[in-house]
Parts: sequence; structure tokens; C-alpha cells
Amino acid sequence: MEQLAGKVAVVTGAASGIGRALAHRFAAEGMHLVLADIEAPPLAEAVEELTASGAAAVGVVADVADAAAVERLRDASVEAFGTVHVVCNNAGVSGGTGPVHELTTADWAWTLGVNLWGVIHGHQAFQPLLLAQGEGHIVNTASIAGHTAFPGMAPYNVAKHGVVALSETVYQELLAEASPVGISVLCPGFVSTRIMESDRNRPEALPRPLVAEEDPERELFRALAREFFAGQKPPAEVADLVVDAIRERRFYVFTDEVFDAHVAERHAWIQQADNPRRLGNLIEESLGLDPGALGAGGN
Repeated sequence: MEQLAGKVAVVTGAASGIGRALAHRFAAEGMHLVLADIEAPPLAEAVEELTASGAAAVGVVADVADAAAVERLRDASVEAFGTVHVVCNNAGVSGGTGPVHELTTADWAWTLGVNLWGVIHGHQAFQPLLLAQGEGHIVNTASIAGHTAFPGMAPYNVAKHGVVALSETVYQELLAEASPVGISVLCPGFVSTRIMESDRNRPEALPRPLVAEEDPERELFRALAREFFAGQKPPAEVADLVVDAIRERRFYVFTDEVFDAHVAERHAWIQQADNPRRLGNLIEESLGLDPGALGAGGN
């Protein structure tokens, strides 16, 4: 899709981070916008920002882990603007962290529900519409964690690998049908977002086990992680990459080269049937700390 002006974009997880930056970037292209998020006040603020700048934008509170909610998002989008052209399945959470044997079913359900099922629901709701009109582009937000496997992040790793695999599958299916609909998979490295504060949106029905309020190791990890992410790539730069990918029908969208060596090494292990080497936690490794120095970051 080279021409974006006047088209309609739907962005989930649009109240902050990459999603909010995507909305502003699409608005700069003259697109009409449907912003979705589970947090109502920040969503309303994001919509107000865009409308104040002259953009046509509406907000829909939606939990992407709920298929019916995503269907309602589609219906609201069509009601507001008549159709949809660009769908960004972007909502995500850091999810349950810690050693696999300590994770609960709730950790897995929350993380996979948002990060993987949210993308699946987006395809179920919106892809038939794009195919029927013979025009559109889907952008699925995965992660560099969809191409490697760092410890302490099993639900997140599994979900993001799933998003990459789903996106590659859809890409092949669209090729087989010679469809004009395009798809990209966004694989961010470290971007300045609030993903390390995802617990603010964890459903009450999927609680984590009680954690002592004063857990020095866990609090140290979270404090360092928040400080670390605050200084990383601005979301606006990621949004620029996404717009370029839509125009160029480019599938893989990587935000930096920080983890190129990790990904290449993993592929070499697979090709040569070698045992993987030990990897540190993403934050620990980037801070130059020994693996396990901060634990797994708490549950």
C-alpha cells in the first residue's frame, strides 16, 4: 500500500509506547484512526491528542485476549469509517517471568492471551474484511524474542515465536493466493516503552502468586529495567520503520542490530545440531551483568 492518505488504520495497544507512536505516524500520513487499548483514561488522552491535531480518530476500549471484544472493535471501526485498510495487532505485555517450573497457569494464560491470542483474534476479525475488499496490510508486533530464547521469559518467548510463525504462515498463504493484501511482522529489540510495567493491566482473574512487598532482588530488577528501557529507541522511530514496510510490502521489520549476532548464532546451532550456549537475561546481558545476577526478575 503506497497511498495511505484517507485510508483507515486500526491500532491495538494504542494508548502508549509503539502503538501510540504508530497512531501519530499514521495521522501524519492523513489516515483515519481507530485506537484500541485496555486502559480507558490513557486511550481517551491519546484520541484527544490526535483529534486536537486535526486527525479523524476514535477510541475503543478492548481486551484483545477476548475474541468477542476484537470483533466489536472491527464492527466499531467499520461503523466509524466504512472499512479498514491497515491493522496493527500491537497490544502486548511482558507477562509472567521467572523459571518455567515456578510459573503458574495464570502467568501463561495472561501472556499468551494478550501476546499471541490477541494477534490471532485480530486476524480472525479483520483479515476476511481485507481479503474481501482486495486491499490492506496487517502488521503483527512480535519481538526479537521471537527469534531467540532468553531465560526467565518463557511465556513471552513462546508467544512471540508464535506471532512470527503465524505471520510467516499468513505471508505464504497470501503469496499462494496472489493476494494484494500485505503483512509485516515487527520484531523490536529494546524500545522505550512501559512494557516492564505491564502488571498494571494484569486481570484480577489471573493473579500472580503473592510476592513479598519488600523483595530487594525483584525490586532491583524492575528499577534497573525501567531505567534501561527509558533510554532506548524512541517509539516514533519504530513507527517510521513500520510505515516504510507497509509502503514497500516488506515482511520482516527489525528495529536495530543489537541482537543480530544472537539470532545468527541460534540459526547456526540449529543448522549444525549444536547445543545452545548459555544466554543471560535480556536486561542482565545488556547491562553487562553476569547471568543470574538479578535473578529472573520476579514472577
